[in-house]
Amino acid sequence: MNKQIQYTDEPLGETRLIVDFLPSPQALKLKNEQTKVTISLSSESVAYFKQAAKQNHMQYQKMIRELLDEYVAHQLRSDPN
Repeated sequence: MNKQIQYTDEPLGETRLIVDFLPSPQALKLKNEQTKVTISLSSESVAYFKQAAKQNHMQYQKMIRELLDEYVAHQLRSDPN
């Protein structure tokens, strides 16, 4: 790390403008308000979600939360009222 970088005045070559692809700060906030709950699940269910989450490189709690959110969304879509 003691080597000093030697910059030159050479041309950069062809450049192009990259469109901003990052979301705005407002888009980064949570989509839904979160409510913390305590729930008891079977050991078999937790083991399944932990294994599935590990394979998909995500948190098992998030996987369970998304599953429940999908279930609720489906129920709301199919509710005739």
